[in-house]
Amino acid sequence: MIKFTRRKRVENSLNMAPLIDMVFLLLIFFLLTSTFMRLDPGLEVNLPEAQSSHVQEAEEPVVIYLTKDNQLFLNTKPISWEDLKTYLQKSLADKPNNAVVLKADAGVPFGLFVKVMDISRQAGVLDLTVSTRIPQGFH
Repeated sequence: MIKFTRRKRVENSLNMAPLIDMVFLLLIFFLLTSTFMRLDPGLEVNLPEAQSSHVQEAEEPVVIYLTKDNQLFLNTKPISWEDLKTYLQKSLADKPNNAVVLKADAGVPFGLFVKVMDISRQAGVLDLTVSTRIPQGFH
């Protein structure tokens, strides 16, 4: 009689340790990147405080930034004072609510603040919201 030797059965298995390591690395990556993302662009504007502040929900409003060194930005794009009215009218052409949010630094002279408001009204802005921040410790 002939003896046949059987091959040893090879077990196919997936090593889970490298897979778990990769999942944890991806998790850490996404957690870190999400904490460094900001909703506002990198413009430094120190908003004034107001106790009557409330969060306003709106759909992508047009935002005017006025920095402490009197620079003007329309949705993070630097613009000149002379071009503000024209750019506002173009930006509001496809917006049904004509809403604009003004984010001015607390150190901006009041005259410039009023100038931005006046130009906005001339451009046809119907809803001008002044952005403030709630003071620390106030609920």
